[in-house]
Amino acid sequence: MSKKQLIMESALELFAKQGFEATSVQQITEHSGISKGAFYLSFKSKDELIMALIDHFMMQFVSDIDHIVNDPDNTGEELLRKFYYTTFHSFQKHSDFAKIFIKEQAHTFNEELISKGRHFDQLIDDITLSMLDQLYGETIQHTKYDLIYCIKGFMHVYSHLFLFFNVPLNLDVLCRSLAEKTNLLAEHSTIPFITDELYEKFRKTGHDEMTAGQIIEIMEQKIEELEESIERESLVLLKQDVLERSLSPAIRKGLIANLRSLPHCRWIVYLLENCYKQ
Repeated sequence: MSKKQLIMESALELFAKQGFEATSVQQITEHSGISKGAFYLSFKSKDELIMALIDHFMMQFVSDIDHIVNDPDNTGEELLRKFYYTTFHSFQKHSDFAKIFIKEQAHTFNEELISKGRHFDQLIDDITLSMLDQLYGETIQHTKYDLIYCIKGFMHVYSHLFLFFNVPLNLDVLCRSLAEKTNLLAEHSTIPFITDELYEKFRKTGHDEMTAGQIIEIMEQKIEELEESIERESLVLLKQDVLERSLSPAIRKGLIANLRSLPHCRWIVYLLENCYKQ
């Protein structure tokens, strides 16, 4: 385990017990058994560490649900069930962090934390909208934005039940129940509240596209981590293509497909696919 990973895991344990504000860099370094100098070689400040933790967990979450939505084998109610299953399984797997993030968002005035939350929230909206378009197409043209917020409401309320109230969780039943409810709303809702104009107004807050330079930086980090392999070679070629746009769409698709099955590359796959859409 690298020092950076050790710091992040130690900090997470302390944040879970004490919250962000009550935890000091001194406590983190003592808990992880490293010097303050080693801490500041990895992170410029505690705030940078907090943002790195948020990025780490939210990138995993976003890329996991994006993987489900873009898998051509997932269709109909099975796609909805897997979407909800992935969502709640992720909350369950990272429950300590999820609790901290939800609590801190409710009480903080940290603009960077609020902006970070809005950014990832919008990414989830985009993936959810893509799923709804696949499932229902033009039949929900006037109610699709309301459906996004209904789905987010399900995710928010039901995750709170097992994160904060220790409600026994039968994940399979929950996901089938929510898939059924979503279908009913899609099929029978007729009165929209959220218009195109209102939704675009929401989008203008906290949704900045990642630049090509930022994507390349993430790819370079992953290239360093991987041993010689077809996945590493695919990343090298795609990194060059992000700069030059010299590959054909078919070759790009094949190279991205080489990465798709690797869980630790799903965030890069998500970023690349959105980059090539622009």
